[in-house]
Amino acid sequence: MPAAHRRKLPIGIQTFSDIREGGYYYVDKTPFIEKLANQNKYYFLSRPRRFGKSLLLDTLGCLFEGREALFYGLYIHDKWDWQQRYPVVRLSFGNGVAADREDLDANIRYQLQQQRARLQITSTPPKRIADDFASLIEQAHRVHGQRVVVLIDEYDKPILDNILDSDRARELREGLKNLYSVLKDADPHLHFVLLTGVSKFSKVSLFSGLNNLRDITLSSDYAAICGYTDHDVDTVFAPELPGLDRDEIRRWYNGYRWGGQDVPSVYNPFDVLLLLEERKFTPYWFESATPTFLVELLKKRGVFTPALSQLQTEAELLGRFDVDHIATEALLFQTGYLTAHAVEEPMTGYWLYTLGYPNLEVEASLNQALLPVLGVQAPPRERLTLFRNLQAHDLQGLETHLKALYAGLPHDWYRNNPIAQYEGHYASVFYSHFAALGVNVTVEDASHHGKVDMSIDFNGHVYLFEFKVVEQLPKGKAIEQIKTKGYADKYRASGKPIHLVGVEFSSAQRQIVAFDVETL
Repeated sequence: MPAAHRRKLPIGIQTFSDIREGGYYYVDKTPFIEKLANQNKYYFLSRPRRFGKSLLLDTLGCLFEGREALFYGLYIHDKWDWQQRYPVVRLSFGNGVAADREDLDANIRYQLQQQRARLQITSTPPKRIADDFASLIEQAHRVHGQRVVVLIDEYDKPILDNILDSDRARELREGLKNLYSVLKDADPHLHFVLLTGVSKFSKVSLFSGLNNLRDITLSSDYAAICGYTDHDVDTVFAPELPGLDRDEIRRWYNGYRWGGQDVPSVYNPFDVLLLLEERKFTPYWFESATPTFLVELLKKRGVFTPALSQLQTEAELLGRFDVDHIATEALLFQTGYLTAHAVEEPMTGYWLYTLGYPNLEVEASLNQALLPVLGVQAPPRERLTLFRNLQAHDLQGLETHLKALYAGLPHDWYRNNPIAQYEGHYASVFYSHFAALGVNVTVEDASHHGKVDMSIDFNGHVYLFEFKVVEQLPKGKAIEQIKTKGYADKYRASGKPIHLVGVEFSSAQRQIVAFDVETL
């Protein structure tokens, strides 16, 4: 595509009219929007932060308001009745942090007042928030002669901002429930409703009887309603791609899936746009405000980090999220740190999801963030040392580095803990240290003989690691297992040097006591 077709990159722009009128790139999401608008009435969509939810809602708002000029050239333009215009109520909890229920209520009242003014409703609002919202919807219907469209963005943010303070989170949840419960009885006045957010709180806890709310989070029909597909990147952004390694773009930022392996994977748009602007690979999304509550909860629960690369869970558990019970799987999936790699139905009506990291950015960055939680005192320095040892293929230096790493872990990690706990901690430190480096790490790499604990393919070498915990003295069982099980067989055709590394960890000394290496 010639340079004349280059456009501006819509970094941070969530207003549809600005994008369409300002000469920015736009990925046409109106095929999904047309289906949304014509199939059902009440919808809920969960996607991670910075995935384009706000832009989606603003696009819907412009559509229902009949702003035809913005849609020329898009899929939906000749499929929409532009004579029909609907009053649109827009609420968003994306700005600021609600300190308590009083603060939240003040924000809600302000937003309802703004919507009344925008929709030219001049009557004095009732005092109670629920009555105010109900009155707004009813009067908008009466004044404009059409049923109302309600669009709510970041519906859960006041709760998530306070999730580590359970009492305050419950207080804010009740405040939001008071607002959202209005939607059930307002049905005669409503044409279309969409709520979006990061998490999926249960209908019982937050939506009070709104049982006809269709959750499209895992619907294959809407898997790419937010985010960019490979096709989008290769066509819409084609003028920006020269000079960038297309495979690296995919490895770093692609891989999000909602609905299983048969749906298209998508890129986080925030990453793609900043990469095209800055022209370098770095964890843009992760560094743009990874929630502190995520790392804190993982710390409290003592998560075994190697398991995060291939975690299996039921579909029901992915949607179970509330102040009093936040399943780790649901937390990581809904916030975008894990995604669906496979979906299967081993029994009728019972869906099993295999979760894993979507891409290199998330795997490396999350493990880097977890290293201090695991007791590693200076992750950037340690990461540089590890990188230099691998780059130089210095296995003696690697052994020295890893022993020093474990010697520096605080003794508090082990004090009064049963052996099972620090076995898991030992393996978590080992895996997360390598994963944080951004090298190609595979946990429990399967072969026809079984699974080696960890494999690394880096800089023309393949490393196969097997771990064993021993009471005190090395026994040589780790390296022996790699050889007797034939774990290296699947790599022989690669032509790369293969290094078998047996690592034994003393439960008594809390240290690596064997680091046996053989090269094939």
